[in-house]
Amino acid sequence: MGALLLFIVVVAIVLMCMGIFVVQQQTAVIIERFGRFHRIVGAGIHCRIPGIDKIAKRVELRTRQDKFDLSAKTKDNVTIDMTVAVQYCVSTRQSQRVVDSGIYRSYYALSSPEDQMKSYIVDALRSTVPQFTLDSVFDEKDAIAENVRAQVFAHMIQYGYEVVGTLIQSIKLPRDVESAMNAINAAEREKVAAKSRAEAERIRVVTEAEAKAGAMKEAGRGIAEQRKAIAEGIKDSLATIRESGVTTAEANELFTFTQWADMMTDFAKNSHASTVVLPSNFKSGASMMEQMITANTADKYQ
Repeated sequence: MGALLLFIVVVAIVLMCMGIFVVQQQTAVIIERFGRFHRIVGAGIHCRIPGIDKIAKRVELRTRQDKFDLSAKTKDNVTIDMTVAVQYCVSTRQSQRVVDSGIYRSYYALSSPEDQMKSYIVDALRSTVPQFTLDSVFDEKDAIAENVRAQVFAHMIQYGYEVVGTLIQSIKLPRDVESAMNAINAAEREKVAAKSRAEAERIRVVTEAEAKAGAMKEAGRGIAEQRKAIAEGIKDSLATIRESGVTTAEANELFTFTQWADMMTDFAKNSHASTVVLPSNFKSGASMMEQMITANTADKYQ
Protein backbone atom coordinates (compact mmCIF):
# COMPACT_ATOMS: atom_id res chain seq x y z
CA MET A 1 0.00 0.00 0.00
CA GLY A 2 2.80 2.35 0.88
CA ALA A 3 4.68 1.53 -2.34
CA LEU A 4 1.59 2.29 -4.41
CA LEU A 5 1.17 5.64 -2.71
CA LEU A 6 4.82 6.47 -3.32
CA PHE A 7 4.45 5.52 -6.99
CA ILE A 8 1.42 7.77 -7.34
CA VAL A 9 3.28 10.68 -5.74
CA VAL A 10 6.29 10.21 -8.03
CA VAL A 11 4.09 10.05 -11.12
CA ALA A 12 2.25 13.20 -10.04
CA ILE A 13 5.53 15.05 -9.54
CA VAL A 14 6.79 13.94 -12.97
CA LEU A 15 3.56 14.96 -14.67
CA MET A 16 3.66 18.30 -12.90
CA CYS A 17 7.21 18.91 -14.06
CA MET A 18 6.28 17.93 -17.59
CA GLY A 19 3.28 20.22 -17.53
CA ILE A 20 5.15 23.34 -16.46
CA PHE A 21 7.01 25.32 -19.15
CA VAL A 22 8.54 28.79 -19.47
CA VAL A 23 8.14 31.18 -22.40
CA GLN A 24 10.95 33.67 -23.03
CA GLN A 25 10.50 37.39 -23.58
CA GLN A 26 9.53 38.42 -27.15
CA THR A 27 8.29 34.91 -27.78
CA ALA A 28 4.79 33.44 -28.09
CA VAL A 29 3.86 29.76 -27.83
CA ILE A 30 1.04 28.07 -29.72
CA ILE A 31 -0.57 25.23 -27.74
CA GLU A 32 -2.52 22.47 -29.48
CA ARG A 33 -4.81 19.95 -27.75
CA PHE A 34 -5.21 16.65 -29.50
CA GLY A 35 -3.75 18.23 -32.68
CA ARG A 36 -6.17 21.14 -32.68
CA PHE A 37 -5.35 24.76 -31.88
CA HIS A 38 -6.08 25.46 -28.22
CA ARG A 39 -4.50 28.76 -27.14
CA ILE A 40 -1.59 31.18 -27.43
CA VAL A 41 0.52 32.09 -24.38
CA GLY A 42 3.05 34.85 -23.94
CA ALA A 43 6.22 35.32 -21.88
CA GLY A 44 6.22 33.78 -18.39
CA ILE A 45 5.57 30.43 -16.68
CA HIS A 46 2.62 28.31 -17.84
CA CYS A 47 1.04 24.91 -17.38
CA ARG A 48 -0.23 22.29 -19.82
CA ILE A 49 -1.63 18.81 -19.56
CA PRO A 50 1.12 16.38 -20.50
CA GLY A 51 0.14 14.01 -23.27
CA ILE A 52 -2.88 16.13 -24.14
CA ASP A 53 -1.53 19.63 -24.72
CA LYS A 54 1.45 19.99 -27.04
CA ILE A 55 3.68 22.98 -27.79
CA ALA A 56 3.11 23.28 -31.53
CA LYS A 57 5.31 26.34 -32.23
CA ARG A 58 7.45 28.86 -30.46
CA VAL A 59 6.93 32.06 -32.49
CA GLU A 60 9.76 34.62 -32.52
CA LEU A 61 8.36 38.14 -32.18
CA ARG A 62 11.59 40.07 -32.70
CA THR A 63 12.35 41.77 -36.02
CA ARG A 64 14.37 39.64 -38.40
CA GLN A 65 16.26 40.43 -41.58
CA ASP A 66 16.85 38.46 -44.75
CA LYS A 67 18.83 39.38 -47.84
CA PHE A 68 17.82 38.54 -51.38
CA ASP A 69 19.84 38.79 -54.61
CA LEU A 70 17.54 39.79 -57.44
CA SER A 71 17.75 41.05 -61.02
CA ALA A 72 15.56 43.54 -62.86
CA LYS A 73 15.53 45.47 -66.14
CA THR A 74 15.46 49.27 -66.25
CA LYS A 75 13.42 51.48 -68.57
CA ASP A 76 16.40 51.78 -70.95
CA ASN A 77 16.77 47.96 -71.14
CA VAL A 78 19.75 47.51 -68.82
CA THR A 79 19.63 44.41 -66.62
CA ILE A 80 20.93 45.14 -63.12
CA ASP A 81 21.57 42.89 -60.13
CA MET A 82 20.35 44.14 -56.77
CA THR A 83 20.85 43.04 -53.18
CA VAL A 84 17.72 43.77 -51.14
CA ALA A 85 17.55 43.52 -47.35
CA VAL A 86 14.08 43.09 -45.81
CA GLN A 87 13.27 43.56 -42.13
CA TYR A 88 10.09 41.86 -41.02
CA CYS A 89 8.37 40.53 -37.90
CA VAL A 90 5.28 38.66 -36.82
CA SER A 91 2.41 41.09 -36.32
CA THR A 92 1.37 41.59 -32.71
CA ARG A 93 -1.64 43.77 -33.44
CA GLN A 94 -4.67 43.04 -31.28
CA SER A 95 -7.68 41.41 -32.94
CA GLN A 96 -11.10 40.36 -31.73
CA ARG A 97 -10.59 36.73 -32.70
CA VAL A 98 -7.48 34.70 -31.98
CA VAL A 99 -7.56 33.14 -35.44
CA ASP A 100 -7.18 36.62 -36.93
CA SER A 101 -4.04 37.44 -34.97
CA GLY A 102 -0.63 37.61 -36.61
CA ILE A 103 0.80 34.86 -34.38
CA TYR A 104 -1.93 32.41 -35.40
CA ARG A 105 -1.71 33.18 -39.12
CA SER A 106 2.12 33.18 -39.18
CA TYR A 107 2.02 29.49 -38.25
CA TYR A 108 -1.17 28.17 -39.79
CA ALA A 109 -1.45 30.28 -42.94
CA LEU A 110 2.06 30.10 -44.36
CA SER A 111 4.62 27.32 -44.23
CA SER A 112 7.64 29.13 -45.74
CA PRO A 113 7.40 32.91 -45.16
CA GLU A 114 10.93 33.69 -46.46
CA ASP A 115 10.31 32.07 -49.84
CA GLN A 116 6.90 33.68 -50.14
CA MET A 117 8.34 37.07 -49.24
CA LYS A 118 11.12 36.72 -51.81
CA SER A 119 8.52 35.98 -54.49
CA TYR A 120 6.61 39.14 -53.61
CA ILE A 121 9.81 41.24 -53.56
CA VAL A 122 10.87 39.95 -56.98
CA ASP A 123 7.43 40.74 -58.37
CA ALA A 124 7.43 44.21 -56.79
CA LEU A 125 10.92 45.06 -58.04
CA ARG A 126 10.31 43.83 -61.55
CA SER A 127 7.18 45.95 -61.76
CA THR A 128 8.81 49.05 -60.23
CA VAL A 129 12.34 49.21 -61.67
CA PRO A 130 11.20 49.29 -65.36
CA GLN A 131 9.60 52.65 -64.59
CA PHE A 132 13.05 54.21 -64.09
CA THR A 133 16.09 54.69 -66.29
CA LEU A 134 19.49 53.43 -65.19
CA ASP A 135 20.59 56.84 -63.87
CA SER A 136 17.33 57.45 -62.05
CA VAL A 137 17.49 54.03 -60.36
CA PHE A 138 20.48 55.27 -58.37
CA ASP A 139 18.83 58.62 -57.65
CA GLU A 140 15.46 57.13 -56.66
CA LYS A 141 16.79 54.08 -54.81
CA ASP A 142 15.02 54.98 -51.56
CA ALA A 143 11.73 55.63 -53.35
CA ILE A 144 11.95 52.26 -55.10
CA ALA A 145 12.68 50.51 -51.80
CA GLU A 146 9.68 52.17 -50.12
CA ASN A 147 7.42 51.23 -53.03
CA VAL A 148 8.58 47.61 -52.77
CA ARG A 149 8.03 47.63 -48.99
CA ALA A 150 4.47 48.91 -49.37
CA GLN A 151 3.60 46.26 -51.96
CA VAL A 152 5.15 43.40 -49.99
CA PHE A 153 3.55 44.64 -46.76
CA ALA A 154 0.10 44.51 -48.35
CA HIS A 155 0.66 40.86 -49.29
CA MET A 156 2.46 39.58 -46.18
CA ILE A 157 0.12 41.11 -43.60
CA GLN A 158 -2.53 38.55 -44.54
CA TYR A 159 -0.10 35.86 -43.44
CA GLY A 160 0.59 37.54 -40.13
CA TYR A 161 3.86 39.26 -41.06
CA GLU A 162 4.65 42.97 -41.11
CA VAL A 163 7.38 44.27 -43.42
CA VAL A 164 9.18 46.89 -41.33
CA GLY A 165 11.67 48.11 -43.91
CA THR A 166 13.20 47.38 -47.30
CA LEU A 167 16.74 48.48 -48.20
CA ILE A 168 18.47 48.27 -51.57
CA GLN A 169 22.00 47.64 -50.37
CA SER A 170 23.81 47.35 -53.69
CA ILE A 171 23.22 47.74 -57.42
CA LYS A 172 25.56 45.90 -59.79
CA LEU A 173 25.81 46.73 -63.47
CA PRO A 174 27.01 44.62 -66.38
CA ARG A 175 30.74 45.10 -66.89
CA ASP A 176 30.42 46.73 -70.32
CA VAL A 177 27.76 49.15 -69.05
CA GLU A 178 29.87 50.02 -66.01
CA SER A 179 32.92 50.67 -68.22
CA ALA A 180 30.85 52.89 -70.52
CA MET A 181 29.45 54.86 -67.58
CA ASN A 182 32.92 55.31 -66.12
CA ALA A 183 34.17 56.58 -69.48
CA ILE A 184 31.26 59.02 -69.71
CA ASN A 185 31.86 60.26 -66.18
CA ALA A 186 35.59 60.63 -66.88
CA ALA A 187 34.83 62.64 -70.03
CA GLU A 188 32.44 64.88 -68.12
CA ARG A 189 34.99 65.47 -65.38
CA GLU A 190 37.67 66.24 -68.00
CA LYS A 191 35.30 68.72 -69.65
CA VAL A 192 34.74 70.46 -66.33
CA ALA A 193 38.47 70.44 -65.63
CA ALA A 194 39.21 71.92 -69.07
CA LYS A 195 36.68 74.69 -68.47
CA SER A 196 38.25 75.38 -65.08
CA ARG A 197 41.74 75.52 -66.58
CA ALA A 198 40.54 77.85 -69.35
CA GLU A 199 38.83 80.10 -66.83
CA ALA A 200 41.95 80.16 -64.67
CA GLU A 201 44.09 81.04 -67.71
CA ARG A 202 41.66 83.79 -68.69
CA ILE A 203 41.79 85.24 -65.19
CA ARG A 204 45.60 85.06 -65.22
CA VAL A 205 45.85 86.83 -68.60
CA VAL A 206 43.35 89.50 -67.57
CA THR A 207 45.13 90.02 -64.26
CA GLU A 208 48.51 90.29 -65.96
CA ALA A 209 47.11 92.70 -68.54
CA GLU A 210 45.55 94.84 -65.83
CA ALA A 211 48.77 94.76 -63.84
CA LYS A 212 50.80 95.67 -66.93
CA ALA A 213 48.42 98.49 -67.79
CA GLY A 214 48.64 99.76 -64.23
CA ALA A 215 52.42 99.54 -64.31
CA MET A 216 52.57 101.41 -67.61
CA LYS A 217 50.21 104.03 -66.24
CA GLU A 218 52.38 104.49 -63.17
CA ALA A 219 55.52 104.50 -65.34
CA GLY A 220 54.00 107.17 -67.58
CA ARG A 221 53.05 109.20 -64.53
CA GLY A 222 56.61 108.82 -63.24
CA ILE A 223 58.09 109.87 -66.58
CA ALA A 224 55.77 112.85 -66.70
CA GLU A 225 56.79 113.85 -63.17
CA GLN A 226 60.43 113.33 -64.07
CA ARG A 227 60.16 115.50 -67.17
CA LYS A 228 58.31 118.11 -65.19
CA ALA A 229 61.06 118.12 -62.60
CA ILE A 230 63.73 118.31 -65.33
CA ALA A 231 61.93 121.18 -67.00
CA GLU A 232 61.65 123.07 -63.70
CA GLY A 233 65.33 122.37 -63.01
CA ILE A 234 66.32 123.67 -66.43
CA LYS A 235 64.17 126.72 -65.92
CA ASP A 236 65.83 127.47 -62.57
CA SER A 237 69.31 126.80 -63.98
CA LEU A 238 68.79 129.17 -66.92
CA ALA A 239 67.42 131.82 -64.62
CA THR A 240 70.51 131.55 -62.40
CA ILE A 241 72.87 131.67 -65.39
CA ARG A 242 71.11 134.76 -66.80
CA GLU A 243 71.43 136.51 -63.45
CA SER A 244 75.22 136.23 -63.79
CA GLY A 245 75.15 138.44 -66.90
CA VAL A 246 75.24 135.75 -69.56
CA THR A 247 72.90 136.21 -72.50
CA THR A 248 70.08 133.83 -73.18
CA ALA A 249 71.80 132.35 -76.24
CA GLU A 250 75.02 131.84 -74.32
CA ALA A 251 73.13 130.31 -71.41
CA ASN A 252 71.43 127.85 -73.76
CA GLU A 253 74.77 126.93 -75.32
CA LEU A 254 76.34 126.48 -71.88
CA PHE A 255 73.47 124.31 -70.72
CA THR A 256 73.70 122.22 -73.91
CA PHE A 257 77.42 121.76 -73.40
CA THR A 258 76.92 120.79 -69.76
CA GLN A 259 74.31 118.17 -70.72
CA TRP A 260 76.69 116.81 -73.35
CA ALA A 261 79.55 116.68 -70.85
CA ASP A 262 77.37 114.83 -68.30
CA MET A 263 76.38 112.34 -70.96
CA MET A 264 80.02 111.71 -71.89
CA THR A 265 80.87 111.20 -68.21
CA ASP A 266 78.10 108.59 -67.84
CA PHE A 267 79.27 106.94 -71.05
CA ALA A 268 82.80 106.70 -69.70
CA LYS A 269 81.59 105.17 -66.42
CA ASN A 270 79.36 102.60 -68.14
CA SER A 271 81.67 99.95 -69.57
CA HIS A 272 78.82 98.06 -71.19
CA ALA A 273 77.97 100.88 -73.62
CA SER A 274 78.95 100.29 -77.22
CA THR A 275 77.42 103.29 -79.05
CA VAL A 276 77.83 107.05 -78.63
CA VAL A 277 76.27 109.88 -80.63
CA LEU A 278 78.50 113.00 -81.06
CA PRO A 279 77.53 116.41 -82.47
CA SER A 280 78.71 117.25 -85.95
CA ASN A 281 79.92 120.74 -84.96
CA PHE A 282 81.68 121.67 -81.70
CA LYS A 283 82.50 125.24 -82.70
CA SER A 284 79.79 126.93 -80.70
CA GLY A 285 80.51 124.84 -77.63
CA ALA A 286 84.24 125.39 -78.00
CA SER A 287 83.75 129.16 -78.42
CA MET A 288 81.67 129.28 -75.28
CA MET A 289 84.25 127.37 -73.31
CA GLU A 290 87.05 129.66 -74.59
CA GLN A 291 85.09 132.71 -73.46
CA MET A 292 84.49 131.20 -70.03
CA ILE A 293 88.17 130.39 -69.62
CA THR A 294 89.18 133.91 -70.77
CA ALA A 295 86.69 135.48 -68.37
CA ASN A 296 87.92 133.36 -65.49
CA THR A 297 91.57 134.30 -66.25
CA ALA A 298 90.72 138.00 -66.41
CA ASP A 299 89.02 137.84 -63.00
CA LYS A 300 92.18 136.42 -61.45
CA TYR A 301 94.41 139.33 -62.66
CA GLN A 302 92.03 142.09 -61.57
